[in-house]
Amino acid sequence: MTIQNRINRLLSYKHLLNRFKSLGMVRVFSDNIADPLGISASLVRKDFGIFGISGSQKGGYTVNDVLAKINEILGSNEIQKVVIVGVGRIGEALMSYGGFQKDGIKIVAGFDIDVKKIKKTGEIPVKPIEELEDYVRDHNITVAIMAVPDIAAQQTLERLKAAKIKGILNFSPVKFKSTEEITINNFNIENELVNLIYFVNKYKKNGKKIINTNH
Repeated sequence: MTIQNRINRLLSYKHLLNRFKSLGMVRVFSDNIADPLGISASLVRKDFGIFGISGSQKGGYTVNDVLAKINEILGSNEIQKVVIVGVGRIGEALMSYGGFQKDGIKIVAGFDIDVKKIKKTGEIPVKPIEELEDYVRDHNITVAIMAVPDIAAQQTLERLKAAKIKGILNFSPVKFKSTEEITINNFNIENELVNLIYFVNKYKKNGKKIINTNH
């Protein structure tokens, strides 16, 4: 059980609790949270205990209190500014996505080597890659999304390190390891699809319940 899995579940709890709140629910029990997510109530209680989220056996959990604690843990109470390096199809899609702000994330700029993609005006400007270090320093950016082709991945990583970026979500085909100075989360869409197809085919063949690898 990794801390990353727990953080992913915290996000799932947050989104579910926001839905409960919109329905007028004030208090919930671990079963109410666990059932829609397909996990056990004991796992919900264990996660909450690890992160210091308290409730009672008779009264359950107060929705607003749990949401406030989760937002504090995830750093969602303050806007986290993020830059994107590589404004191809993935980068453009991420820049256009409006759902980040509900989790306290704001894409503030994109960077690309292609001069045809440079757009210095608009809500989210796209700047030349040469301006990355100065922009990151001047705007106190610590997190970046890397969405470049494999041939540019290593050079882009070195640029981000030089810019003192501390966290990278890596969409490039090249997998990188985290170090003491920088945390890297690798996300390979092809691998995720192959993993999903494997479990779907396994279910079709054996008729057994699909294992949710995120739990």
